[in-house]
Amino acid sequence: MHFSKIDLRSGYHQLRVKEQDISKTAFRTRYGHYEFLVMPCGLTNASAIFMDLMNRIFYEFLDKFVIVFIDDILVFSKSKEEHEDHLHTVLQTLRHEKLYAKFSKCEFWLSSVAFLGHIVSPEGITMDPAKVEAITKWLRPTSVTE
Repeated sequence: MHFSKIDLRSGYHQLRVKEQDISKTAFRTRYGHYEFLVMPCGLTNASAIFMDLMNRIFYEFLDKFVIVFIDDILVFSKSKEEHEDHLHTVLQTLRHEKLYAKFSKCEFWLSSVAFLGHIVSPEGITMDPAKVEAITKWLRPTSVTE
């Protein structure tokens, strides 16, 4: 198995707000009046809108060789040749949709990958030890009142 993880650069900010909706994002401070031209993270439906976009873009590939969660994309393949094709397809799709990855946060050609708090490998899916470390380091209670 081969895995690659692609992280989109400033995910929400890659989506332009429709012209007729820009005024709905307005806010005022003592420094002036501002309106968002791109999707801000704080909008109530920002996550849902972005997730809907990603699901539409990658619809034909989802669960075949792509898993998407908001701005995180996992590409998985059984062989090296397949993975090369799958990566090419995903990257071309992103280019076509004018969505850009943050290269420093991407990882390619991995035998196992940390994704959404789990470790994904040919052996299966396990919890990421780094995510449960804080809990495993808790001191055990020594009395009923603790």
